Amino acid sequence: MVILGLLLIALGAVAIVAAIGTADGSGVELLGTDIGAVTLFFIGLGAGVAILWGLGLTKWGTKRSLRQRRDSKRLNELSEKLDEREAERRAEERESDRDDRSL
Repeated sequence: MVILGLLLIALGAVAIVAAIGTADGSGVELLGTDIGAVTLFFIGLGAGVAILWGLGLTKWGTKRSLRQRRDSKRLNELSEKLDEREAERRAEERESDRDDRSL
């Protein structure tokens, strides 16, 4: 999601720069094609929406990734604690077995 968000941001920025960079006083030529004011407006609107959507996807993807990392870290910690407790329990069982045999 983060990559898709960054791609949308870049696409929107390129569209805006291309439209602004080719505008002169009399008209606008975008990528070799003459376009009117209404078309330029819709290109700008689409570019703005793409940038906002890209920012939203990037933010959502980053939050999701951080949450998954935090959950994974917590799960690993709990697993290590469980392994330690199981090892202690086995050691106690072996010790009690040894005590029973010695009698």
